[in-house]
Amino acid sequence: MTAAILLLGFFGLLTLGVPVAISLAGASILFALVDGSIPLLAIVHRMVGGVDSFPLLCVPFFIFAGMLMNSSGITERIYDFAVAAVGWMRGGLAQVNVVGSVVFAGMSGTAVGDAAGLGTIEVRAMKSHGYDAKFAVGITAASSMLGPLLPPSLPLVIYGVSANASIGQLFAAGIIPGLLTAVCLMGMVWYYARVRGYGTDAKFRVYELGRTLARGILPLLTPVIIIGGMRAGAFTPTEGAICAVAYALLLGVFVYRTLGLRAVVKVSFETVEVTATILLIVAGSEIFGWLLTTTKVSEQVAGWVLAITEQKWLILLIANVFLLVVGLAIEPLPAILILTPIMLPVMETIGVDPVHFGLIMVLNLCIGLLTPPVGIVLFILARVAGISFEDAARGVLPFMVPLIGVLLLCTYVPGLVMWLPTMWYR
Repeated sequence: MTAAILLLGFFGLLTLGVPVAISLAGASILFALVDGSIPLLAIVHRMVGGVDSFPLLCVPFFIFAGMLMNSSGITERIYDFAVAAVGWMRGGLAQVNVVGSVVFAGMSGTAVGDAAGLGTIEVRAMKSHGYDAKFAVGITAASSMLGPLLPPSLPLVIYGVSANASIGQLFAAGIIPGLLTAVCLMGMVWYYARVRGYGTDAKFRVYELGRTLARGILPLLTPVIIIGGMRAGAFTPTEGAICAVAYALLLGVFVYRTLGLRAVVKVSFETVEVTATILLIVAGSEIFGWLLTTTKVSEQVAGWVLAITEQKWLILLIANVFLLVVGLAIEPLPAILILTPIMLPVMETIGVDPVHFGLIMVLNLCIGLLTPPVGIVLFILARVAGISFEDAARGVLPFMVPLIGVLLLCTYVPGLVMWLPTMWYR
């Protein structure tokens, strides 16, 4: 009964439009008051303990690094290089869209950051070259999914903290699925370019490729430095995030001289604002997850699922459908923090590795960023393209096919996810 109060209190507050962090904390306090055996001071201690985590330091530093890169004009250098590299292919600028997102994912770590940064340049360029606005928004939204998959992925960091899983292994797990997603999206672009008669948008010139590579080589090295440093054991993911900030400041302030003191201060305040929001959600989810464990809700859920079926493939299918539905209504970060304590025990019971499940969860929930009613990526890109949210949703619909395809491959072919983590860390 008390567990029902906890869950109903949370979803009731959420339905009323109360912010996620307050809904989590409010439901937890209501539960403690009704139960009577949990002192309110214990709730405060658990919330503080939830954010007192060394791996969580990744969050503000990766956010800060991505915002610095975005504000220093580096996105244009990445875009120019992508045009020179693949603009000669059929559906040129749409292919550029995907390749640019692969590179920028190593700096932003989020789908929203990719869409708001590089995505705005890509949509405007595609529209000016005669591409249909819905098609431009669709491929830009779909390619922004590479941000949460390829390291340094912010959702994977949050999952790692919540599941007590290795962030380095999670970063490694996202590389092959991320690249596979990019290849599938490029294949879909090629198909649509043939159907709709889209041609090339640039000629391949070795000189131009070399020039844009030389112009953008320093920002292009960012993911290499982060992943290479962690792989070599030079630093932890948290220290890698700090190195990313130092490198972004070096490029923006001293090398390109596009970042002044005022810009750095502005980005710093924006980072504090975003980080504070995330940490409030982490604090609220810590006590919420602790109470779910205390009331044995996780064990009950595991029992219910296993009572339905013990077939591993079917349980994974149920988990995928459930996460996709949740992603329609709740943003990825709070959903990860809420659902990990509930779903991870079930996955471990049927033999799914926590790192494997983390990739499945993140991919599922981030697809929700491309779907109504939340669909924050669609809201951003619809505004940039000057089309309605409904048209943006229609534009992204065909690109759900490769995304769902990659999701199923990652779910049922664990080697795609676990090969690199096993080779590098185990």
